[in-house]
Amino acid sequence: MKISLAPVSYCWDKTSIEDFYQQAANSQIDTVYLGETVCSRRRLLKFKDYLELAHMLKSHGKNVVLSTMALIEAQSELAELKKHIDNGEFSIEANDMAAVQLARQANIPFICGPTINNYNRASLDILQTMGMKRFVMPYELSKAWLESVISEPTKASFEVEVMGHGYIPLAHSARCFTAKHFGLNKDNCETICQQHPKGILAQTQEQQALLRLNGVQTQSAANIDLTQEIISMQQMGVDYFRVSPSSLACLDLANELTNALSHDVVDDKYELPFSHINNQQCNGYWFGQAGLAQV
Repeated sequence: MKISLAPVSYCWDKTSIEDFYQQAANSQIDTVYLGETVCSRRRLLKFKDYLELAHMLKSHGKNVVLSTMALIEAQSELAELKKHIDNGEFSIEANDMAAVQLARQANIPFICGPTINNYNRASLDILQTMGMKRFVMPYELSKAWLESVISEPTKASFEVEVMGHGYIPLAHSARCFTAKHFGLNKDNCETICQQHPKGILAQTQEQQALLRLNGVQTQSAANIDLTQEIISMQQMGVDYFRVSPSSLACLDLANELTNALSHDVVDDKYELPFSHINNQQCNGYWFGQAGLAQV
């Protein structure tokens, strides 16, 4: 099993992004995804900036994947998507069926991202005929579902990736709840989400942390942590354990897991040395329960 680093889903400034990926380049992490996947109004980095980062990461021996938007709403966003497809060098994570179609037309193998609704083996087999080489499991599905899908009726020949650590993206909307929270409309949002590098925590009336608002994306308030399931994932045939970054500490965590796996020290009692990243954790979806549950 390899460790992958999901694209940064928050609106960080250019310097912070560059520093983050420079540290990723100097780590032992195998695969790095990068690109804007949440909102096209976040223009602090252009496509050429991400391409430069991709070349830098590749020069350090990383497998680089360019991630596409999860919600395509305008012709300009489609034009930006075509730049990703036509980059000529790096793999693509398709997070929308438009990206799947363009990759198929260009005869480019792609990774099927977690925001594409794949809920059965038949759809995955069809996507594989279209060029899918790896499948990232949607966040709300379970271990039992995955075991069934990748083993029946025959063992799957495509690679499998599971998000094992990070805030769970639950939904995307055409509306921006972060802008609305500050009395702004989406078209004149002033990129207000830049002021909230981990999103805005939303609580219930009983002061229970419930959700995290990240622009047009809604995330979990709790951090999913499936590190104790790594051995089980390996036995099932999962190829990649994905860490979704929200801070530099997440980068340290991914690097630690990479080193631990390479030295075969991960077992069912393995405990992360970075539990301080978020005290509130969850793993319910993996066990077929409510997502915010900690089993």
